Amino acid sequence: MARVTVEDCIDKVENRFDLVLLASHRARMISSGSQITIDRDNDKNPVVSLREIAETTVSPGDLKEDLIHSLQKYVEVDEPEPEAPLIGAGVDSDDTDMATPDRMTEEELLKGLEGLAPPEEVPEDDAE
Repeated sequence: MARVTVEDCIDKVENRFDLVLLASHRARMISSGSQITIDRDNDKNPVVSLREIAETTVSPGDLKEDLIHSLQKYVEVDEPEPEAPLIGAGVDSDDTDMATPDRMTEEELLKGLEGLAPPEEVPEDDAE
């Protein structure tokens, strides 16, 4: 880093720790095949990444977002929640066409309960 010092980059990235993180991430990107935006001048990847940051050919904000994205293991996707139907929505209080348990008469209820009860057992002596 003979030609590039931290002072050249500190105007673009105020925190030195962030600068080191961004420059190292950019150097890894260059090593993995990303195109460089300046002349290499026989410099190694960390120096090239610092020079790119100093000359603002690479946006520090974009580098930061890319670094955060590369470190995330779980990316949360904002999906709209399915809307649950409201209870009683769409049912008019005057609607009598629908048979609901709330509107069942006592006689209908007794008939329904009689159908659920088991038949009375007949003693075997009376069955013959």
